[in-house]
Amino acid sequence: MSSAQGISMTMVTDNRVLKVPGPQPSKFLGRAANVFHFAKDSVGYTRQLFETYGSIVSLADGGGTNVYSPLPDCPGTVCVYGSEFVQQVATRHEIYYKYPLSGRMYRRRNSSKRTEPLKHFGVGLFGVNSNQHRQHRQLMMPAFHKQRIESYRDDIVDITQSVLKQLPVEVPCDIAEIMRLLTLRVATKTLFGEDIGSGGGTGRLLQDVLALLGTPKVVLLPFDLPGFPYHRLLNLMAQLDDEMRAIIQHKRSTNSAERDVLSMLIQARDEESGTVLNEDELLGHTGVLFAAGHETSSNALTWTLFLLSQHPQVAADLYDELAGKLKGEAPTVEQLQQLPLLERVIKESMRILPPVPWNGRVTSTTTELGGYTLPAGTEVFVSIYQTHHMPEVYSEPEVFNPDRWQKIAPTAFEYNPFSAGSRTCIGAAFAMMEIKIVLAMLLQQFRLQCIPQTKIDRTGLIVMAPKYGMPMIVHKQDGCFTQAVDSIRGNVREMVKLPS
Repeated sequence: MSSAQGISMTMVTDNRVLKVPGPQPSKFLGRAANVFHFAKDSVGYTRQLFETYGSIVSLADGGGTNVYSPLPDCPGTVCVYGSEFVQQVATRHEIYYKYPLSGRMYRRRNSSKRTEPLKHFGVGLFGVNSNQHRQHRQLMMPAFHKQRIESYRDDIVDITQSVLKQLPVEVPCDIAEIMRLLTLRVATKTLFGEDIGSGGGTGRLLQDVLALLGTPKVVLLPFDLPGFPYHRLLNLMAQLDDEMRAIIQHKRSTNSAERDVLSMLIQARDEESGTVLNEDELLGHTGVLFAAGHETSSNALTWTLFLLSQHPQVAADLYDELAGKLKGEAPTVEQLQQLPLLERVIKESMRILPPVPWNGRVTSTTTELGGYTLPAGTEVFVSIYQTHHMPEVYSEPEVFNPDRWQKIAPTAFEYNPFSAGSRTCIGAAFAMMEIKIVLAMLLQQFRLQCIPQTKIDRTGLIVMAPKYGMPMIVHKQDGCFTQAVDSIRGNVREMVKLPS
């Protein structure tokens, strides 16, 4: 080997090294320990890293970590926060690519036919880039047109009323689980045209798959052996794959003009090229839409109900607005625009406790971010949570204060619970309508109270949910919002300032 060749190879190798500062790998477990800490409590772990290293930090000094990228030889993982980084990552879509969360597991076991469902599950708009992303989004837009979204109002009202009739009164119940069931039924009805979520079936399978997909044990131990969570995930995904393909084939064979989202996606066609979505693409889009329209919405509802239970004056004011305008009835689409406090409460809830705390990307080419060179293939996680808690933008960021929205107008890069740029969530308007309808109906009929000394910890990497559920007591709405606030334990107190 000549000296020139040696220099050249050294330079190439050096260009693949991630030089963003970060914590040292564990002496015994190496970089796997850093990934484990991130997967176990991404919000808490990275908050410590940001305090130590600043607004851009590597998950491990020297890189070498891989959380979700399906690309081989990932240079490492970088976490950032702040509107400047949000804007760069959200708008430079030819540099910051998106990949499905199941991609890394599929790559590591791609020789097995059992992993085939991982190839397309959760791909959707998450897993396509450049022209393909623009084309797919254009094909999907008619299903999310304003009038189409508003047409689902009656379905949401009917399902919400059905769930509310079954709420156990004056006894403890897990509101998180009830909200999951409600949004599960709404998602299956609007996606597939049938309320198949109420009794299990495809909707429950989708929910079980999503619950396993982002857990640390599945990410770190992708072994297809009995007893391992990854093995159970593959079994569930095989069942889900079969059921979803059967639904698609049935809708295609009947050639129906149903108004559910899947039917519209089957019929979608690019007028210029004649392109249609194939079966794998339909499966990918359906999985992503289900996750976005179910799990995130249920967590937004759960966190909002928790915050209202801890802030009785806000709850009282909101009840007055709802009762005064709606008179006990479900809101019409027009009335949803006439409830300003409801809008502020939801916006503040998703600011302080965002259901999706991260926006993940992978660099398609070598680029610069925050003064550092990021090699191609570097994972970049933008912290929506940390950006929403910046005191420079939000005074007293840990205080739940819906009225702040009467005085501030943050940019899309300072407040982005539905992401920003060309990848803004295509179902954002639907999610907001659903959340508003459910809260308006529930809060007119019931008052929710947290059980004293409840421990509430955050959990989740893909979404942020209460780890142990949200045990509450449901009272018939009596307007008694001035009682003493219950003392809450857990790391939720790191995120929200609550009364002692």
